[in-house]
Amino acid sequence: MKYKAIKFSRSNQAEFISDLRKRVKEYFETNEISVYGNTTMVTKTIVMFLLYFAPYAFMLSGLITNTWILLLMWAIMGIGMSGIGLSVMHDANHGAYSKNKHVNKYMGYVMNIIGASAFNWKVQHNVLHHSFTNIEGMDEDIDPGKLMRLSPHAPLLKVHKLQHIYGWFLYGLMTFLWLTTKDFKQLYRYKKLGLLKAQKRTYTGVLIETIISKIVYYGYALVLPLIFIPAPTWVVLLGFFIMHFITGLSLGLIFQPAHVMPTSEYPIPDDTGNLETNWAVHQLFTTTNFAPKSKLFSWYVGGLNFQIEHHLFPNICHVHYKKISKIVMETTKEYGLPYNSEKSFFSAIAAHAKMLKSLGRNQLA
Repeated sequence: MKYKAIKFSRSNQAEFISDLRKRVKEYFETNEISVYGNTTMVTKTIVMFLLYFAPYAFMLSGLITNTWILLLMWAIMGIGMSGIGLSVMHDANHGAYSKNKHVNKYMGYVMNIIGASAFNWKVQHNVLHHSFTNIEGMDEDIDPGKLMRLSPHAPLLKVHKLQHIYGWFLYGLMTFLWLTTKDFKQLYRYKKLGLLKAQKRTYTGVLIETIISKIVYYGYALVLPLIFIPAPTWVVLLGFFIMHFITGLSLGLIFQPAHVMPTSEYPIPDDTGNLETNWAVHQLFTTTNFAPKSKLFSWYVGGLNFQIEHHLFPNICHVHYKKISKIVMETTKEYGLPYNSEKSFFSAIAAHAKMLKSLGRNQLA
Protein backbone atom coordinates (compact mmCIF):
# COMPACT_ATOMS: atom_id res chain seq x y z
CA MET A 1 0.00 0.00 0.00
CA LYS A 2 1.32 3.40 -0.95
CA TYR A 3 1.08 6.65 0.93
CA LYS A 4 -2.05 8.73 0.16
CA ALA A 5 -4.01 5.63 -0.92
CA ILE A 6 -6.28 5.82 2.15
CA LYS A 7 -9.49 7.84 2.12
CA PHE A 8 -11.78 8.37 5.09
CA SER A 9 -15.54 8.72 4.79
CA ARG A 10 -16.77 12.32 4.75
CA SER A 11 -20.36 11.49 5.59
CA ASN A 12 -20.41 8.87 8.36
CA GLN A 13 -21.10 10.95 11.53
CA ALA A 14 -19.15 13.87 10.09
CA GLU A 15 -21.23 16.28 12.21
CA PHE A 16 -19.55 14.91 15.36
CA ILE A 17 -16.22 16.61 14.76
CA SER A 18 -17.92 19.80 13.53
CA ASP A 19 -19.89 20.11 16.76
CA LEU A 20 -16.90 19.15 18.89
CA ARG A 21 -14.61 21.71 17.26
CA LYS A 22 -17.26 24.38 17.71
CA ARG A 23 -17.64 23.60 21.42
CA VAL A 24 -13.89 23.50 22.06
CA LYS A 25 -13.46 26.78 20.20
CA GLU A 26 -16.19 28.35 22.35
CA TYR A 27 -14.38 27.15 25.49
CA PHE A 28 -11.19 28.97 24.55
CA GLU A 29 -13.00 32.10 23.40
CA THR A 30 -15.29 32.29 26.44
CA ASN A 31 -12.39 31.90 28.85
CA GLU A 32 -10.10 34.10 26.72
CA ILE A 33 -7.44 31.40 26.67
CA SER A 34 -4.85 30.77 23.98
CA VAL A 35 -4.70 27.26 22.52
CA TYR A 36 -0.91 27.44 22.81
CA GLY A 37 1.40 26.98 25.79
CA ASN A 38 1.32 29.22 28.87
CA THR A 39 3.56 29.94 31.86
CA THR A 40 3.02 26.37 33.05
CA MET A 41 4.48 25.16 29.78
CA VAL A 42 7.49 27.46 30.05
CA THR A 43 8.15 26.39 33.64
CA LYS A 44 7.91 22.74 32.66
CA THR A 45 10.35 23.29 29.81
CA ILE A 46 12.90 24.77 32.20
CA VAL A 47 12.47 21.89 34.65
CA MET A 48 12.90 19.23 31.96
CA PHE A 49 16.01 20.87 30.54
CA LEU A 50 17.49 21.14 34.04
CA LEU A 51 16.77 17.46 34.69
CA TYR A 52 18.74 16.63 31.58
CA PHE A 53 21.60 19.12 31.56
CA ALA A 54 22.23 19.73 35.30
CA PRO A 55 23.36 16.12 36.03
CA TYR A 56 25.43 16.25 32.85
CA ALA A 57 27.21 19.41 34.03
CA PHE A 58 27.82 17.95 37.49
CA MET A 59 29.39 14.82 36.03
CA LEU A 60 31.65 16.74 33.65
CA SER A 61 32.79 19.01 36.48
CA GLY A 62 34.70 16.08 37.97
CA LEU A 63 33.17 16.66 41.40
CA ILE A 64 31.40 13.30 41.40
CA THR A 65 33.55 10.18 41.62
CA ASN A 66 31.25 7.66 43.29
CA THR A 67 30.09 5.08 40.74
CA TRP A 68 26.55 4.76 42.12
CA ILE A 69 26.02 8.51 42.20
CA LEU A 70 27.32 8.80 38.65
CA LEU A 71 24.88 6.13 37.48
CA LEU A 72 22.12 7.96 39.35
CA MET A 73 23.03 11.13 37.45
CA TRP A 74 22.71 9.26 34.16
CA ALA A 75 19.33 7.90 35.27
CA ILE A 76 18.10 11.41 36.08
CA MET A 77 19.27 12.49 32.64
CA GLY A 78 17.10 9.71 31.22
CA ILE A 79 14.11 11.07 33.10
CA GLY A 80 14.93 14.54 31.78
CA MET A 81 15.39 13.29 28.22
CA SER A 82 12.02 11.54 28.36
CA GLY A 83 10.41 14.67 29.74
CA ILE A 84 11.90 16.82 27.00
CA GLY A 85 10.54 14.47 24.36
CA LEU A 86 7.10 14.05 25.90
CA SER A 87 6.49 17.55 27.22
CA VAL A 88 8.48 19.93 25.02
CA MET A 89 9.50 18.51 21.65
CA HIS A 90 6.17 16.79 21.07
CA ASP A 91 4.07 19.95 21.37
CA ALA A 92 6.59 21.99 19.40
CA ASN A 93 6.63 19.62 16.44
CA HIS A 94 2.83 19.75 16.39
CA GLY A 95 3.01 23.55 16.26
CA ALA A 96 1.24 23.72 19.62
CA TYR A 97 4.02 24.98 21.89
CA SER A 98 3.80 28.61 20.78
CA LYS A 99 1.90 30.80 18.33
CA ASN A 100 5.35 31.81 17.06
CA LYS A 101 6.30 29.28 14.38
CA HIS A 102 10.01 29.97 14.90
CA VAL A 103 9.73 29.02 18.59
CA ASN A 104 8.00 25.79 17.57
CA LYS A 105 10.69 25.10 15.00
CA TYR A 106 13.60 25.52 17.39
CA MET A 107 11.91 23.73 20.29
CA GLY A 108 11.09 20.92 17.88
CA TYR A 109 14.75 20.64 16.93
CA VAL A 110 15.43 19.61 20.51
CA MET A 111 14.79 16.14 19.08
CA ASN A 112 18.09 16.47 17.21
CA ILE A 113 19.85 17.61 20.36
CA ILE A 114 18.91 14.37 22.11
CA GLY A 115 20.13 12.19 19.26
CA ALA A 116 17.18 11.68 16.90
CA SER A 117 15.70 13.44 13.86
CA ALA A 118 12.97 16.06 14.25
CA PHE A 119 12.14 15.76 10.56
CA ASN A 120 11.66 11.99 10.69
CA TRP A 121 9.62 12.32 13.85
CA LYS A 122 7.25 14.80 12.23
CA VAL A 123 6.73 12.55 9.21
CA GLN A 124 6.28 9.32 11.20
CA HIS A 125 4.22 10.88 13.97
CA ASN A 126 2.35 13.85 12.51
CA VAL A 127 1.87 12.74 8.91
CA LEU A 128 1.55 8.95 9.18
CA HIS A 129 0.54 8.05 12.74
CA HIS A 130 -1.97 10.85 13.28
CA SER A 131 -3.45 10.52 9.81
CA PHE A 132 -3.63 6.73 9.61
CA THR A 133 -3.75 5.54 13.22
CA ASN A 134 -3.60 1.74 13.56
CA ILE A 135 -3.84 1.15 9.82
CA GLU A 136 -1.47 -1.64 8.86
CA GLY A 137 1.15 -0.56 6.34
CA MET A 138 0.64 3.14 7.02
CA ASP A 139 1.10 3.69 10.77
CA GLU A 140 4.74 2.93 11.60
CA ASP A 141 3.99 3.04 15.33
CA ILE A 142 2.41 -0.42 15.05
CA ASP A 143 5.25 -1.73 12.88
CA PRO A 144 8.34 -1.63 15.14
CA GLY A 145 10.02 -4.66 13.54
CA LYS A 146 9.66 -8.42 13.22
CA LEU A 147 10.15 -9.14 16.93
CA MET A 148 6.97 -7.29 17.92
CA ARG A 149 3.47 -7.88 16.57
CA LEU A 150 1.32 -4.86 17.40
CA SER A 151 -1.38 -5.41 14.79
CA PRO A 152 -3.65 -8.42 14.15
CA HIS A 153 -2.98 -7.93 10.44
CA ALA A 154 0.81 -8.29 10.79
CA PRO A 155 2.55 -11.66 10.17
CA LEU A 156 2.55 -13.96 13.20
CA LEU A 157 5.86 -15.57 14.21
CA LYS A 158 6.54 -18.20 16.87
CA VAL A 159 8.61 -15.75 18.90
CA HIS A 160 5.58 -13.48 19.34
CA LYS A 161 4.17 -15.90 21.94
CA LEU A 162 6.60 -14.33 24.38
CA GLN A 163 6.33 -10.70 23.31
CA HIS A 164 4.28 -9.79 26.39
CA ILE A 165 7.41 -10.76 28.36
CA TYR A 166 10.32 -9.47 26.28
CA GLY A 167 8.51 -6.53 24.69
CA TRP A 168 9.27 -4.21 27.61
CA PHE A 169 13.00 -4.71 27.13
CA LEU A 170 12.67 -3.90 23.42
CA TYR A 171 10.81 -0.70 24.29
CA GLY A 172 13.85 0.27 26.33
CA LEU A 173 16.07 -0.11 23.26
CA MET A 174 13.93 2.21 21.15
CA THR A 175 16.18 5.27 21.27
CA PHE A 176 19.26 3.19 20.45
CA LEU A 177 17.68 2.53 17.06
CA TRP A 178 17.26 6.29 16.59
CA LEU A 179 20.93 6.79 17.43
CA THR A 180 22.13 4.25 14.91
CA THR A 181 20.24 2.97 11.87
CA LYS A 182 16.56 3.92 12.09
CA ASP A 183 16.79 7.58 11.06
CA PHE A 184 18.81 6.77 7.95
CA LYS A 185 16.64 3.84 6.85
CA GLN A 186 13.51 5.84 7.57
CA LEU A 187 14.72 8.87 5.65
CA TYR A 188 15.47 6.75 2.58
CA ARG A 189 12.04 5.14 2.80
CA TYR A 190 10.34 8.53 3.05
CA LYS A 191 12.27 9.64 -0.02
CA LYS A 192 10.93 6.64 -1.98
CA LEU A 193 7.39 7.40 -0.81
CA GLY A 194 7.65 11.02 -1.93
CA LEU A 195 7.16 12.31 1.60
CA LEU A 196 10.22 14.57 1.53
CA LYS A 197 8.88 16.42 -1.48
CA ALA A 198 5.54 16.84 0.27
CA GLN A 199 7.38 18.42 3.22
CA LYS A 200 9.39 20.65 0.85
CA ARG A 201 12.70 19.12 1.92
CA THR A 202 15.45 17.42 -0.06
CA TYR A 203 16.96 14.05 0.78
CA THR A 204 20.51 15.45 0.74
CA GLY A 205 19.57 18.36 2.97
CA VAL A 206 17.90 16.23 5.63
CA LEU A 207 20.65 13.61 5.41
CA ILE A 208 23.39 16.19 6.07
CA GLU A 209 21.33 17.66 8.91
CA THR A 210 20.89 14.20 10.43
CA ILE A 211 24.59 13.29 10.17
CA ILE A 212 25.70 16.58 11.73
CA SER A 213 23.15 16.22 14.53
CA LYS A 214 24.37 12.75 15.39
CA ILE A 215 28.02 13.80 15.37
CA VAL A 216 27.20 16.66 17.74
CA TYR A 217 25.12 14.37 19.95
CA TYR A 218 27.73 11.63 20.23
CA GLY A 219 30.32 14.32 20.83
CA TYR A 220 28.71 15.92 23.85
CA ALA A 221 26.74 12.93 25.20
CA LEU A 222 29.42 10.25 24.98
CA VAL A 223 32.88 11.51 23.94
CA LEU A 224 33.08 14.39 26.42
CA PRO A 225 31.88 12.23 29.34
CA LEU A 226 34.49 9.60 28.44
CA ILE A 227 37.15 12.31 28.55
CA PHE A 228 36.10 14.37 31.57
CA ILE A 229 34.16 12.12 33.95
CA PRO A 230 36.62 10.66 36.49
CA ALA A 231 35.40 7.08 36.15
CA PRO A 232 36.28 3.91 34.24
CA THR A 233 35.05 3.66 30.66
CA TRP A 234 32.56 0.92 31.54
CA VAL A 235 30.84 3.19 34.06
CA VAL A 236 30.29 5.90 31.45
CA LEU A 237 29.06 3.39 28.87
CA LEU A 238 26.73 1.77 31.40
CA GLY A 239 25.43 5.18 32.41
CA PHE A 240 24.81 6.10 28.77
CA PHE A 241 22.91 2.83 28.33
CA ILE A 242 20.82 3.44 31.46
CA MET A 243 19.90 6.94 30.28
CA HIS A 244 18.68 5.73 26.91
CA PHE A 245 16.98 2.64 28.29
CA ILE A 246 14.94 4.77 30.69
CA THR A 247 14.02 7.10 27.84
CA GLY A 248 13.05 4.32 25.46
CA LEU A 249 11.04 2.46 28.09
CA SER A 250 9.26 5.65 29.13
CA LEU A 251 8.28 6.50 25.56
CA GLY A 252 7.14 2.94 24.88
CA LEU A 253 5.02 2.80 28.04
CA ILE A 254 3.30 6.08 27.17
CA PHE A 255 2.73 5.78 23.43
CA GLN A 256 1.96 2.07 22.95
CA PRO A 257 -0.84 1.66 25.54
CA ALA A 258 -2.63 4.50 23.79
CA HIS A 259 -3.31 2.41 20.68
CA VAL A 260 -2.43 -1.25 21.31
CA MET A 261 -5.20 -2.20 23.72
CA PRO A 262 -8.04 -4.75 23.90
CA THR A 263 -10.42 -1.92 22.96
CA SER A 264 -8.34 -0.82 19.97
CA GLU A 265 -9.58 -1.38 16.46
CA TYR A 266 -7.42 -1.92 13.38
CA PRO A 267 -9.59 -0.90 10.40
CA ILE A 268 -8.83 -2.32 6.96
CA PRO A 269 -9.49 -0.15 3.90
CA ASP A 270 -11.38 -1.72 1.01
CA ASP A 271 -9.72 -2.53 -2.31
CA THR A 272 -10.01 1.10 -3.41
CA GLY A 273 -8.44 2.40 -0.17
CA ASN A 274 -11.68 3.68 1.38
CA LEU A 275 -12.61 3.43 5.06
CA GLU A 276 -16.15 3.34 6.42
CA THR A 277 -15.61 5.93 9.17
CA ASN A 278 -14.53 9.54 9.01
CA TRP A 279 -11.15 10.54 10.40
CA ALA A 280 -12.35 11.84 13.79
CA VAL A 281 -14.50 8.79 14.57
CA HIS A 282 -11.58 6.59 13.48
CA GLN A 283 -9.44 8.22 16.19
CA LEU A 284 -12.00 7.30 18.84
CA PHE A 285 -12.03 3.64 17.83
CA THR A 286 -8.23 3.37 17.81
CA THR A 287 -7.21 5.46 20.83
CA THR A 288 -7.31 5.11 24.63
CA ASN A 289 -6.77 7.54 27.51
CA PHE A 290 -5.35 6.53 30.89
CA ALA A 291 -4.86 7.96 34.39
CA PRO A 292 -6.97 11.08 33.67
CA LYS A 293 -7.09 12.12 37.34
CA SER A 294 -3.35 11.94 38.01
CA LYS A 295 -2.11 15.54 37.84
CA LEU A 296 1.58 14.79 38.45
CA PHE A 297 1.65 11.94 35.94
CA SER A 298 -0.13 14.05 33.33
CA TRP A 299 2.29 16.91 33.98
CA TYR A 300 5.36 14.74 33.36
CA VAL A 301 4.10 12.88 30.28
CA GLY A 302 3.02 16.05 28.51
CA GLY A 303 -0.69 15.33 28.75
CA LEU A 304 -0.25 12.23 26.61
CA ASN A 305 -2.47 10.28 28.96
CA PHE A 306 -5.20 12.29 27.20
CA GLN A 307 -4.49 10.67 23.86
CA ILE A 308 -8.03 11.05 22.55
CA GLU A 309 -7.91 14.81 23.00
CA HIS A 310 -4.43 14.90 21.51
CA HIS A 311 -5.45 12.98 18.40
CA LEU A 312 -8.54 15.08 17.83
CA PHE A 313 -6.76 18.38 18.58
CA PRO A 314 -3.02 17.89 17.95
CA ASN A 315 -2.53 21.63 17.42
CA ILE A 316 -3.73 22.48 20.93
CA CYS A 317 -1.04 22.50 23.65
CA HIS A 318 -1.32 19.62 26.09
CA VAL A 319 -1.72 21.91 29.11
CA HIS A 320 -5.36 22.32 28.03
CA TYR A 321 -6.25 18.65 27.50
CA LYS A 322 -7.63 18.08 31.01
CA LYS A 323 -10.16 20.89 30.60
CA ILE A 324 -11.32 20.05 27.09
CA SER A 325 -11.54 16.33 27.93
CA LYS A 326 -14.88 16.99 29.61
CA ILE A 327 -16.19 18.55 26.41
CA VAL A 328 -14.90 15.65 24.32
CA MET A 329 -16.36 13.06 26.68
CA GLU A 330 -19.80 14.69 26.74
CA THR A 331 -19.88 15.06 22.95
CA THR A 332 -18.90 11.45 22.29
CA LYS A 333 -21.64 10.35 24.68
CA GLU A 334 -24.21 12.45 22.81
CA TYR A 335 -23.25 10.82 19.53
CA GLY A 336 -23.08 7.31 20.97
CA LEU A 337 -19.38 7.04 20.20
CA PRO A 338 -16.69 5.30 22.31
CA TYR A 339 -14.46 7.16 24.75
CA ASN A 340 -11.96 4.54 25.87
CA SER A 341 -10.18 5.34 29.12
CA GLU A 342 -8.28 3.37 31.77
CA LYS A 343 -8.51 4.64 35.35
CA SER A 344 -4.79 4.35 36.05
CA PHE A 345 -1.44 4.02 34.31
CA PHE A 346 -0.99 0.55 35.80
CA SER A 347 -4.36 -0.69 34.56
CA ALA A 348 -3.39 0.63 31.12
CA ILE A 349 -0.10 -1.29 31.24
CA ALA A 350 -1.94 -4.44 32.32
CA ALA A 351 -4.41 -4.07 29.45
CA HIS A 352 -1.56 -3.44 27.01
CA ALA A 353 0.24 -6.57 28.26
CA LYS A 354 -2.98 -8.53 27.73
CA MET A 355 -3.20 -7.23 24.17
CA LEU A 356 0.45 -8.10 23.48
CA LYS A 357 -0.22 -11.64 24.69
CA SER A 358 -3.34 -11.95 22.53
CA LEU A 359 -1.57 -10.63 19.45
CA GLY A 360 1.27 -13.05 20.10
CA ARG A 361 -1.19 -15.93 19.91
CA ASN A 362 -3.22 -14.58 17.00
CA GLN A 363 -6.11 -13.86 19.37
CA LEU A 364 -7.97 -10.58 19.56
CA ALA A 365 -8.62 -9.49 23.15
